[in-house]
Amino acid sequence: MIKSFRSIALLEGLSLLALLFFAMPMKYMAGNPIYVKNIGMAHGVLFILYVAFAILIKNEQKWSFKTFIIVCLASIVPFGTFYIEKKYLQNT
Repeated sequence: MIKSFRSIALLEGLSLLALLFFAMPMKYMAGNPIYVKNIGMAHGVLFILYVAFAILIKNEQKWSFKTFIIVCLASIVPFGTFYIEKKYLQNT
């Protein structure tokens, strides 16, 4: 299950970066909102999967509540999931 979570964390982080640094500029500078719709939907699904897997992994890895909150909050910060992967998931 941890390998799946690592993959989801990577994809969720990449989708957030694509949304912020590609789709949003395309919407506001090029007037093309379709990228926000498509990438935003993918990011939303990956975000939900990330949080759901974090809940499942919390018990498996015996994370404290503080660690769990850090892992969840990292999903809303650009590059946050990459930090989580290095700090909490790499040695598992």
